[in-house]
Amino acid sequence: MKIKPLADRVLIKPNAAEEKTAGGLFIPETAKEKPLAGTVVAAGPGTDEVKMEVKAGDKVLYGKYAGTEITHDGETYLIMKQNDVMAILG
Repeated sequence: MKIKPLADRVLIKPNAAEEKTAGGLFIPETAKEKPLAGTVVAAGPGTDEVKMEVKAGDKVLYGKYAGTEITHDGETYLIMKQNDVMAILG
């Protein structure tokens, strides 16, 4: 089964949370911050009002509380509207 976003939604694979601090200390699972960057896995076709600017493979930044977390085949993804994406990393 494949996940195909509809309208102006995008499917994002979040980057892994940091395991260690810059000083080399391990971060416990309960203290890890939610990643705010990821890779677009799939994008919907857009709508008459919204032209899609992101595409599969783009590295993006998104808001801390953006999107809905889903799990598919043991992998965690976020699905959100394109306007929740703040920037495409070059």
